[in-house]
Amino acid sequence: QVQLVESGGGSVQAGGSLRLSCAASGIIFNIFDVYAMAWYRQAPGKQREPVAGVSSGGTTNHADSVKGRFTISRNNAQKTVYLQMNSLKPEDTAVYYCGARPGSIGSSSPPIYWGQGTQVTVSS
Repeated sequence: QVQLVESGGGSVQAGGSLRLSCAASGIIFNIFDVYAMAWYRQAPGKQREPVAGVSSGGTTNHADSVKGRFTISRNNAQKTVYLQMNSLKPEDTAVYYCGARPGSIGSSSPPIYWGQGTQVTVSS
């Protein structure tokens, strides 16, 4: 069974921090390091949007809206990807999803595996 399980969401005040985790399990993730991993988010009434990604080789990228505040990282031994979120703003409020795809993730190659999401709420 393929699973991506997110954790670490919650409610914080503006300026606060949260660290999201996404743990991969299942036989298909036996060779976790071949997968590109990414975080997306979806706010109420809006489309899901990419937040940050990390390639199978460790190269990272972050959306302009979170650059300097969020950092994606991965631990291949633990089959886990993280999203450190600092200086949170009310506009960061959304459900955050973890996604995975062998090779690379981009606008034309979205994740093929998704987690169930974790809610992040930032109050002003």
